[in-house]
Amino acid sequence: MANPRRISHSNNSQSVENPFQFQTQSLSYLSSVKHLLKKPQAFPFMLLLLLLLTWVSLRLQYSSPSHHEQWGKDDGDDGDFKANLFRFRSGLPSDIVKDKRGWLLNPVSLALQNGVKGGAMSCVSVHIGEIRPGCVRGNHRHYTCNETFVIWGAKTKFRVENNQIVNRGYAEVTIGEDEVAVAASPSGTAHALVNVDPLHSTFFMGCQDSTANSNSSNTDFNVWKDL
Repeated sequence: MANPRRISHSNNSQSVENPFQFQTQSLSYLSSVKHLLKKPQAFPFMLLLLLLLTWVSLRLQYSSPSHHEQWGKDDGDDGDFKANLFRFRSGLPSDIVKDKRGWLLNPVSLALQNGVKGGAMSCVSVHIGEIRPGCVRGNHRHYTCNETFVIWGAKTKFRVENNQIVNRGYAEVTIGEDEVAVAASPSGTAHALVNVDPLHSTFFMGCQDSTANSNSSNTDFNVWKDL
């Protein structure tokens, strides 16, 4: 019959030796790696590893919805925050796309959730339309309603009055053909949508919290002469 004390002593000895053995193996491995890195042949390996890590980092950043769905600024644009606009990807991954059928949104609640200010609080009057390449919608100023827009389908410039933009008085951003934008134009603020896409039509929905009479003195037309 085996002696329990001897078995216990043997197990304890092995448990004490194992950490030292593991530590010795780790130090030996690190020493081998350091020796390898000192050799000229290690340079291509390190370069390849660096490129791989950079590629993975860029892929993770690009695939993140926040990379596309944020207050952005394209080259030559004033920035979405100044234009009172928030944009989303029209395809996955996106906060407005839940499945393969495509995007779906509530313009009023989505604008409020994403900091778009001064838009309609309810859709009393709704209009949906198309803007063909090279054409303009809006370029007017309503005094009796706040308006929220959903814009999609083509490369489109959205312009809105902003008195904080010195020497110009408006902010302007470009929406990509693979993006869906929610924007707002408060009462007394001019706005315009310009299709700058060579092929595709822009589509938009305008949601107003009261009915604006386009023939009344409550609307200014042709605000910007360069459109």
